[in-house]
Amino acid sequence: MRIKKKYQGVVIPAVTPLTETHTLDRQAVEKLWAYFHAHRVMPFILGTTGEAASLPAAVKNDYIQLAARLKKAGDTLYAGISSNALPESVEMAKRCFDAGVDVVVATLPTYYALTDNQMKVYFEQLADAVPGPLIIYNIPTTTHMSLPLPLIDELSRHPNIVGIKDSERSDERLKTSLELWAEREDFSHFLGWSFRSAQSLLNGGDGLVPSTGNFSAGLYHDLQKAALEGKKEEALQLQEISDLLGNLYQSGRLLNESLAALKIIMKEKGLCETYMMPPLTMLPAGAQKKLQQELAMVTGKAQEYLKTT
Repeated sequence: MRIKKKYQGVVIPAVTPLTETHTLDRQAVEKLWAYFHAHRVMPFILGTTGEAASLPAAVKNDYIQLAARLKKAGDTLYAGISSNALPESVEMAKRCFDAGVDVVVATLPTYYALTDNQMKVYFEQLADAVPGPLIIYNIPTTTHMSLPLPLIDELSRHPNIVGIKDSERSDERLKTSLELWAEREDFSHFLGWSFRSAQSLLNGGDGLVPSTGNFSAGLYHDLQKAALEGKKEEALQLQEISDLLGNLYQSGRLLNESLAALKIIMKEKGLCETYMMPPLTMLPAGAQKKLQQELAMVTGKAQEYLKTT
């Protein structure tokens, strides 16, 4: 029987809606939160998809305050606190918890290559200092380091460390992670690799963090429901749709380009504008037009999810 954990489910790594002058688009945030509520998914702000590494403190603070104000009963709000300076991450965590954030999320600092012991000490220091639950975020694409699973397992015994969000693309790593933590009531595994969503949930994973959920949230709610009910064939069919929609904006693009493409799709759905925070830029007009054409050409069940979720 699957263990019910405090932290689980579909958590959407929300984009940061921006205005043309690079301030927070508050109206778009409210629209996006209403969309998440309608499809019963939880938001994660100030992560990779949210351009957090490029956002000035004022935009981050505005987002934290607004996201917390938009929380409803039963919601869990996740927020990124990553910084290359440990005191800044601690201060951000305090600001988040004071505002009403429920869980903070942190990657490794990204400038220096670290030994395994330095990684361990860093997260222990961070977990000791933050006044609430912390999820470790493993994303080698941006940190250029991979957190070893034995190290994560050791850190998982810290009372403030409640889970891992893992975006590393490795089937063997996913298999081992689920073997380690599927039965741990006090530690949750969230997968940030959307192309293995069904595989993770069907084998005991606790949650998903799919960027595609910014414009197809209901798809992941349905996928999770199918997996929890043991409907393997349905879950795998929904995975195929997830892959198709994910490839629309990710295939053949650098990470920063895929984030710009994601906002184009979201604009087509009326959720936000396409402005990006420097140094990231919007896609060229030709690329935008091509993506819009590809979006219109999606057929069948995928098109149904685009329209209804």
